[in-house]
Amino acid sequence: MTRARRSSLQLEGKLQLSRRGRKYLGGDRIDLLEAIERLGSISQAARHLEISYKAAWDAVEAMNNLAEKPLLVRATGGEHGGGSYLTGHGREIVRLYRLLESGQRRILTRMQTQIHDIEQLNLLLRAIAMKTSARNQFRGKVKTLRRGAVNADVILDLGDGLEIFANITNEAVDDLQLQVGREALALIKASFVLLSPDRDIRISARNRLAGVVSKVIPGSGNCEIKLQLPGGRMLTAIVTNEGWQELELGEGSQCVALIKASHVLLAVTD
Repeated sequence: MTRARRSSLQLEGKLQLSRRGRKYLGGDRIDLLEAIERLGSISQAARHLEISYKAAWDAVEAMNNLAEKPLLVRATGGEHGGGSYLTGHGREIVRLYRLLESGQRRILTRMQTQIHDIEQLNLLLRAIAMKTSARNQFRGKVKTLRRGAVNADVILDLGDGLEIFANITNEAVDDLQLQVGREALALIKASFVLLSPDRDIRISARNRLAGVVSKVIPGSGNCEIKLQLPGGRMLTAIVTNEGWQELELGEGSQCVALIKASHVLLAVTD
């Protein structure tokens, strides 16, 4: 079954003006002011915009309280206080807001034309937004995919000469629709990362990522060690304070991170 192609990511933004740390004007409030000016009453404008009269009046009151001059005059009489209309200052505020909004749209349009690979940006933003308990997340492309009777070996090319080996079930391969060339994320819990100052250490872990210790954050029982990898990537490991002292790792120390292929989780962002 072929997946339907999703539409390209569109660059959008809403114009929001604040005053003294409080929301002052946004598109919804400008819509309300325009509706009041057109219909002549807060109650009719609220019905037109499908909001409650209280919500509409609260918004008008907040705007009037924050403005240098009143934006709206409320006439007396009637169930909801009679008719209402914008002051000259209110009409000028609406005009200026729409002018700013038009300029913002032009800027966003120009920015979008300068983003040459919008789909790559889409993948990156969705990867950043992904919520997971794994401290380490690396994006790459599937370089090799070899199925076995139950599990599959997957090699993810991260670039800069870095590769991540993962061993996942064939069922997971099918669920993720993995194939050579597909972008994916490698997720690795910091507690699954072993460190060694000996780059030639003999161990069964398939992943060996060499780097330089950039930061050490001691805790009450464990220590967080950040390893700078090629390409500006950062790998985080959690080791016991005793283990840290035995390894004698400090900032600037050369070491290798060792990770079992079975401890690497893979995810896709679309």
